[in-house]
Amino acid sequence: MKSDQKPYVPPESDLPELTWKALGLGLLMAGVLGWANVYMGMKAGMTIAATIPAAVIAIAAFRLPFFRGSVLEQNTARTTASVGEALAAGAIFTIPAFVIAEMDGVKLWEEFRYWPIVAVLMVGGLLGVLFVILLRRTLVIDADLPFPEGYACAEIVKAGQQGESGAKYVFGALGVGVLIQMLKDSQGFKIFNETMEGFWRFPSSVVRHFDTNKEALGSIQHGGGIPFATPAASPALIGIGYIIGLRLSAINFSGGVFAWGVLIPAVLFLDPDLAGRLGFHSSTPPWTEISFSVWYNVVRPIAVGAMLLGAVHTLFGLRKSIGAALFGAFRSHGGDSPGTKSAEISRIDRDLPMRWILIGVVVLIIPSVGIYYYFSRSLIGSILAAVIMTIAGFLFSAVGGYLVGLVGGSNQPVSGLTLSTLIVAALLMVTVGVSGLSGVAAVLGVAAIVCCAICTSGDMIQDLKAGYLLGGTPWKMEVAELIGTFVVSFLLVAPIMILHAANIQQGGIGIGDKALPAPQAGLMAQLAVGIVGGEMPWGLIIIGALFSVGLIMIQAPSPVLIAVGMYLPLETTFAIFIGGLLKWLHDRVLDRQGSDPEFRQVAEKRGILVASGFIAGEAITGVLLAVLVVLGVRPLTEMLTGHAELAFVESWGGVASLLIFAAVAYGLVWIPNRKATEEAR
Repeated sequence: MKSDQKPYVPPESDLPELTWKALGLGLLMAGVLGWANVYMGMKAGMTIAATIPAAVIAIAAFRLPFFRGSVLEQNTARTTASVGEALAAGAIFTIPAFVIAEMDGVKLWEEFRYWPIVAVLMVGGLLGVLFVILLRRTLVIDADLPFPEGYACAEIVKAGQQGESGAKYVFGALGVGVLIQMLKDSQGFKIFNETMEGFWRFPSSVVRHFDTNKEALGSIQHGGGIPFATPAASPALIGIGYIIGLRLSAINFSGGVFAWGVLIPAVLFLDPDLAGRLGFHSSTPPWTEISFSVWYNVVRPIAVGAMLLGAVHTLFGLRKSIGAALFGAFRSHGGDSPGTKSAEISRIDRDLPMRWILIGVVVLIIPSVGIYYYFSRSLIGSILAAVIMTIAGFLFSAVGGYLVGLVGGSNQPVSGLTLSTLIVAALLMVTVGVSGLSGVAAVLGVAAIVCCAICTSGDMIQDLKAGYLLGGTPWKMEVAELIGTFVVSFLLVAPIMILHAANIQQGGIGIGDKALPAPQAGLMAQLAVGIVGGEMPWGLIIIGALFSVGLIMIQAPSPVLIAVGMYLPLETTFAIFIGGLLKWLHDRVLDRQGSDPEFRQVAEKRGILVASGFIAGEAITGVLLAVLVVLGVRPLTEMLTGHAELAFVESWGGVASLLIFAAVAYGLVWIPNRKATEEAR
């Protein structure tokens, strides 16, 4: 273990860890956080990482007089709880596609089917946990990854055990994060708009074309412009950027700049008739809407192509570490059991036995074949789908886990990796003759299981890193995650079915309606139908792959992270970049103060604690407000004023959000440095 990563709980300790009360609290939180995130994903296409809020809730719960427990029990409860959000993400990114997809006016599913969905979630989730156990040493110990949310979670837990020293910064920032989220969430008392968007039009210009003899071919008048958005006024996103630092946040943001500042303006400029062709009922859409469509339907497929090549490059770079980890796992753990008292293997480095993992993977492949046969009614297609699922699930679990360690679970490009799987599966289904709606169903089934595997593996690797820092026992955390995955699989289908039915009763079309757009699932459905039906935009995928090849050739830092920046909304990557700038500013202030290494370390720790509090505050409040939405509670603004929104919010809410950036900057830059200066005296 590295010297700066000594476990909080020593390896020789024997504190209670995998207890019934820890599992019970974790399962309760997993259900609540999972339900809330299903709604968030349907509504906004995003989920809120549950690791940090689950840690804070566990700290508070185990301080109750009748429920006191050890720090390792808190770790177990958090690990069990976070699977709810992870499986919710896997569910909402793919499962709604089954009711959205249609060919020739015929829907794949008219309504959701409970047991097939439960089977998909369970198989995918359990496979993700088993896959990441094989990769734990590679990603958690051997790879030099920042794990921003894992470190933040560990710092929160440590601060929670230390009373006022350190905890006051976490929970003070947490309170500010709660207040800010309440004042910018539509379910709270909204006075801030999180972001503003606009469009800067280019001056009209004429391009005169001619042939090689410079004889005139014609003239074309061009226009277009550049869409822009302000960074999201999100303490959580800014906090993540602060933790990962300026370099990684800048690399991520460069992809956003390339997408929104180069690719989209180029498409709009080179296709002057695009706006007219996209008109609906003779009404030309606003430029902001056209720009969004270009990003969603043109730029994001390019980003997927870039991620495909970037993923291959990432795996190639990790080949020795992954091979060494697998070899070491077979050599060291082949005959061990959790209770083995091995002198060679420390408590904090003992995984579940390798033979159990391999048996579990093989056993799960069998029901996956049955699931695919249910979808496709083709035995050959089902076996092929299971093979694709197993290979892609393991490879993308590795890549996804690596990215979680790099930029955090909140920015893991799950849908991009899932789309890569979907494309491969669809091509092979067409090759073996599985077509029509049954082919679409089989493709979506492969994508759904792999998506759930990626989500749970990313969640698990984050938990294992936090547990590594805290001194948790890996095999006990792995058992807790397996139990949580099994139980939560039965719970997450209900909110999807309820939201779909309720929307139809209110006059909508169910999931896919404007009120429940489920954007990632809509894209999955579109691409599955497009490939099986022969309408896939292969040119864009190839362009993205070649772009990634170019980045690799010039040794650009992290082509995958650049592609992720292209794939995410501009306001998201912009906010993360602002966090990186604040970390740079924090370091410059320390340099000007001339602080010695001891006081610099104090300031660094304070900054991480404040950033962790901001992340936890926004995440917890977002989840709780989502629960209120699911329960049908009216927004606070409406309850207090009788109006859905205050009159000034539309005009001035974005400008007012500058106060959020000021408050976050004060918390991340001046408070840590001020406290460090005081302690230096």
